[in-house]
Amino acid sequence: MNRSELKKVIRGTIVTMPTAFDDNYKLDLDTMAEIVKWYISEGLGTETSPLKVAAAMGEGPDLADNELAPLLKCVIDAADGKANVICAVKPKNTMHTIEDAKMAQDMGAIGLQIDLPFFHHAKQDDNVRHFTDISDAIEIGIMIYNTHWFCHSPVEEYLHADSMLRLADAEHVTAIKWGVPDGEDYDDMTKFSDIFNVIDNTGQTERCMRNGGAGYISSLIAVNPAYELAQWKLYEAGKYDEANAKKAEVSSVLAEWQAATGRKSGGYRQMKGMLEAMGRPMGPTRPPTLPLDAAEVAQAGEAARKLGWM
Repeated sequence: MNRSELKKVIRGTIVTMPTAFDDNYKLDLDTMAEIVKWYISEGLGTETSPLKVAAAMGEGPDLADNELAPLLKCVIDAADGKANVICAVKPKNTMHTIEDAKMAQDMGAIGLQIDLPFFHHAKQDDNVRHFTDISDAIEIGIMIYNTHWFCHSPVEEYLHADSMLRLADAEHVTAIKWGVPDGEDYDDMTKFSDIFNVIDNTGQTERCMRNGGAGYISSLIAVNPAYELAQWKLYEAGKYDEANAKKAEVSSVLAEWQAATGRKSGGYRQMKGMLEAMGRPMGPTRPPTLPLDAAEVAQAGEAARKLGWM
């Protein structure tokens, strides 16, 4: 596929799927298949809500190398051609990343989420070479994860707007999850938002959309698809006041619970806790992150009931 075709399917409110584990922290592929089918029944996996496997919020960095392929195969098989699937790959050297990319492509993924090569303390030329070489080796889309917070020198090493322009001829670079370090200009995205789909990763959905953006990241779509799909329709239609008011209402209900559970342990425990509270347990988080305890899950349930989600 070319960039024009790929931009039609890597956009919207992208679904970061949790990874299901059993009580022994092993992959639980049966539960994984069940949630894929539920997501599809709820209207996810479409051109504006692709399913993303093994991303950070889905505990992808915790997977062993030999777990990625069976996890991705499980999701694609369960989707049975009814959903667009993106595979996130862990930061590796360019050659190893290309191997993972080809594996995902051969299995049927329509795109990839690829971090900056931050372990290499990459310069701008390194970043451009990295994504150009991957693009040249595959036929599916690349969504660049602009993970500046992992960089040794965030302002120097994050992917600058001018570097994105240098990727204009890398045909399979389709989108970028956009965020900038402190002191940098978020609105620099306007330099390239007509070429690539810009997906906000900072909670500034309105700003992104006004700048020509094409989507945003939210943990809540994996918990309550109906809520976030309705939000996306409002943002896409430019009904920002209505969307922002609803977002603020939900945030006010969840804020205390999110803060308390975030202080107890790091990682991405909250999405699994909310899912468990709503009757869709996905198993524990892998250590060192702690799973939510019974009281925390109960509090999540109370918040969900207050919001009318259950």
